[in-house]
Parts: sequence; C-alpha cells; structure tokens
Amino acid sequence: MRIYKVGGAVRDRLLGLPVSDIDWVVTGATAEQMTELGYKPVGSDFPVFLHPHTQEEYALARTERKSGRGYGGFVFHADPQVTLEQDLIRRDLTINAMAEDEHGQLTDPYHGQNDLDAKVLRHVSPAFAEDPLRVLRVARFAARYASLGFVVADETLALMRVLSESGELQALTPERSWKEISRALLEPQPQVFIQVLRDCGALQQLMPEVDALFGVPQPPAHHPEIDSGVHTLSVLEQAARFAHPLTVRWACLLHDLGKGTTPPGEWPRHIAHEHRGLKLIGAVNQRFKVPKDCAELALLVGQFHTHGHRALELKPSTLLELLQSFDVYRRPQRFEEFVVCCEMDARGRLGLEDRQYPQADYLRGAAKVAREQAVQPLLDQGFKGPELGEALKRERLQALTRYKTSSAL
Repeated sequence: MRIYKVGGAVRDRLLGLPVSDIDWVVTGATAEQMTELGYKPVGSDFPVFLHPHTQEEYALARTERKSGRGYGGFVFHADPQVTLEQDLIRRDLTINAMAEDEHGQLTDPYHGQNDLDAKVLRHVSPAFAEDPLRVLRVARFAARYASLGFVVADETLALMRVLSESGELQALTPERSWKEISRALLEPQPQVFIQVLRDCGALQQLMPEVDALFGVPQPPAHHPEIDSGVHTLSVLEQAARFAHPLTVRWACLLHDLGKGTTPPGEWPRHIAHEHRGLKLIGAVNQRFKVPKDCAELALLVGQFHTHGHRALELKPSTLLELLQSFDVYRRPQRFEEFVVCCEMDARGRLGLEDRQYPQADYLRGAAKVAREQAVQPLLDQGFKGPELGEALKRERLQALTRYKTSSAL
C-alpha cells in the first residue's frame, strides 16, 4: 500500500502558489483494508475515503471507461493492481497528472513539469475528449493561470472543439455546468474563461446569447472598443480587477445580451436593448438553474444599467422608481451591487478603464436620502394602510428633489 499526494496540490507547490486542498491516491489497497485502518467510505460511484483524523479525501487508484453521454457516463474500476500511472492518465491536464510520495519524490509520467515550465495547458491523453466537463475545466484553468502566461495547447483546443461540436456539452446537468461556470467567474481573469470557450465553439453551445454579441458594433463615441462582445469581456475583467463577488460578475456578463438581437440595419445603435435582453437573461438563468441572488441581480442590471449611467440626469420621480425597483429599504446590498455593475460597465471600455464615475456616489447618496425618511411622523399624523404608503412616497420624492437640487449646486 502506497499513498501519494496528487493533482492540484502538487501543481501549485511547483508553481510556488499556496496549497489549500490536498487530494490523495492510494495504490495497492482494497476498500476493506482502508476501512480496517479507520478510513470512512464516502460516495457511491468509486471508492473514496475520509482520513480518520484530517478528514481529507483518499481515493483508491482507479481506471475508467466511457459508458454513456456526459460527465457521469463512465464506469470506474479500482483494485490493488491499478498502478499510479494508470490512475494519472485518466486526468485532464498534464499539470494535474503529477504525484508525490511521502518523501516528496515526484512521479511525472506525462511530463507535467515540462508543461508547467512552458506554461502550457495540455491534455494527458486522447481520452480527454470523452468528458465534456473538461472543456469548462480547461477554460477555468486558463482563467486562473493567464496572469502567469499560461495558454491552452493548440492540440488540446482542437479536442475541445471536437467535444463542443459533438453535442456532448448538452448532456451536462445544469448544476454541474453552473458549478464550473461560477468557479471560473471567480478566477483572477474570468474574461479568459469566456474567450477560451468561444475559441473552441463551446460558448455558442452553452451561452449562444453571449456568443451572439461578438461582431456586433456599438457607437465608437461611447465604446472605443466598438465590438459588443469585446466590451462584455472588458466589463467582466474590470469586475475581477475590483474583486467583486459572483453576483456582480454574473450580471456583468449578461448585462448587454439585448444588443445581440439588434437588427443589423439599426447598428451601431441599440435602442431598447435593455428590454430585449430580459428574456435572454431569464433563459440563461433558467438553463443553468442560477441561484436566486445572481439571477435577480442580472435581470435588474440588464433592465436598469442605462438608468445608472444617466443617474445625474434622471428626474426625482424616475430616481425614486429606480430605488423602489431594487427595494433599497430592505435590500440595500442589492442596490450597491447594481451601482458597482454600472461602474464596471462604464470602465469596461477601451482606454476608459480608470475613468471617474460620479454616478456611483450620486446613486448611493440618493438611496441614503430615501431610506432616511421616517415612517413614525406619518403614523403620528394618522396615516395608515395605502395612504401611509402614498404619504411616505411623497416624502421620499420631496427629499430626492432637494437632493438633486443640492447636488447640482
């Protein structure tokens, strides 16, 4: 029985990066032996055990065989005769197919260390093309290590293209796809994830609404980058630059989907793209069963982001309607996330990444003024029921009118 540290822990140590999670592979052992040593079995697909003290996962070395469509379409085989090399060859990338024993001795049968040095993301074997989830995983690793100079190998990108064209991506469950997408959007350069998916044809399969933005022009006066798809990538890049959460990054990715439906005869203008985009945003949210907080913010940002840009020009009544739409009185954080989405949208333009965005503080100030209008004085005056709501609305409108006037001075 031998125990090896494998995968990401080995890769990141060799890259000089912090190691958080550690995966272990055990050769020469049976499930019964693991149980006798105090390891607790978990999972039903293949033998994985929790260490009795550290609770880290230890998996028996195994081989796999394609048996159906999708991520789960595999039959696994584990017994003491399976070698470490056989276990490693089933992994996705060479940089993830290295192992270390208890003495730190490296086992690298597929030249992962060479690819680390060359900064290349390369598949281990042709079996890579049997698992559609690997398209998303490779794109995610590209987003993680792009700042170090890593790129996807041409031959690996070609296999990813084969997978994209095969229809296998459609066999992925919404939950599994969202798990990879959400993790990728939180990487240091999430725009690289989207670009790699597009390069291999996967974006058109998974999110055709986003793919449709590329090649669609915008007015150069407002968008020096011109291309709507390039703008979307830039907005996502800015969201990562400022370390915004997943909700913001998801909304940034989807905020302009309506521009992909503008008739070419109307280019480069995109009148009412906010309204047209709502159905598309809803479809993407539903396709991946996106969590409620992400889904709601994406819809609100899609509908109102141009209001954010024109905040200084909005009438007090329109400003109040905007605040009401976000329920800023009970959900102030959601409105704050909307404000930063608008700022990222403004910054995601060629040469304007460091522009000032006074609309942000103006919107925050407006929300503060509206929230400060107290209910108790109105109750003391005898207002109740619907009349109380109308009276409070009038108070907020008057306060916002004073706020707009004072801000203009």
